[in-house]
Amino acid sequence: MTKFTTSAHALCAAALVSMGATAASAQDEYGDREGWPDSFTVGTASQGGTYFAYGSGWANLVADELGISGGGEVTGGPMQNMALVHTGDAAFGMTTMGPAAESLEGTNPIAPGLEMTGACAMFPMYQTPFSVTALSSSDIASISDIPDGARIGFGPAGSTSDTYFPRMMDTLGVNYERRNGGWSDLGTQLQDGLLDVIAFAAGVPVPAVSQLEVQTDVNIIEFTEEEQAMLLEEFPVSEFEIAADTYSTLEEPARSVSMWNFAIAGCDLPESFVYAVTDIVMSDNERMVNIHRAAESTVPENWDRNQVLMWHPGAARWFMENADADIPDDMIYSSGS
Repeated sequence: MTKFTTSAHALCAAALVSMGATAASAQDEYGDREGWPDSFTVGTASQGGTYFAYGSGWANLVADELGISGGGEVTGGPMQNMALVHTGDAAFGMTTMGPAAESLEGTNPIAPGLEMTGACAMFPMYQTPFSVTALSSSDIASISDIPDGARIGFGPAGSTSDTYFPRMMDTLGVNYERRNGGWSDLGTQLQDGLLDVIAFAAGVPVPAVSQLEVQTDVNIIEFTEEEQAMLLEEFPVSEFEIAADTYSTLEEPARSVSMWNFAIAGCDLPESFVYAVTDIVMSDNERMVNIHRAAESTVPENWDRNQVLMWHPGAARWFMENADADIPDDMIYSSGS
């Protein structure tokens, strides 16, 4: 009995030494931890979506690597994340470039008139394509086929999809009735004939669309070159092709547009802390892809996809040192500016 107890104590002591060595190693690697928080949260979005899975994954990875408490937090998505990070209610968050631009301009609907300059760019995530789906039985095979007064589901209220896709439809001359709801619910409504079209901005494949394919025939509708050009001119989006192997319905790539997603950090967080977080996420892409397939785009060379937000100085230093990033001084946040 005594021998067992002694062995148990020895094992516990060894574990404590190991934990201490890990913490010391992290401290040695990233320098003085003065001012670092004891815990952190990452603002994501609703459960079941790409943001929640991706954000919770990298939050847990960072927490494990740095030996501090951290995790993802359910939020209303990109607009709310900008507000939470700006006010300091969340250390980190995730946003798309459109909501980021609106938040800086003071037109974020969560706090109209408030210029949310306290949220800084940290690292590139992935692109969110805008995709349109209808039942094959509807004979809607193009944007121009959408009839006047069509019932279109745009995703959760206040989401990137709901914020931008209606405006895009307006630009393309579509007359519609606007409907909102969760991805799966809207997919079911389309199948039941309660909607004519679903228009989602979400990482592909969209699970609701993949499920529809299994149950019925659908049309994945691409934009024409002219329609794509109109959207590129009017909105903060980039050219995108939905790969043919994304959905079984597609026989060739579908022309679309997309909006880049970026991780954001409170601008006043310690430089060494944000440098460490950026380093953990960006230094091993395989780990990130294991968290979510969308992280295939979470690579250093995509640093230049941010043309909107000021860079956090810790993140900017990482990309300049490790990705030869040419970030102008006037795009790097300074507390004195």
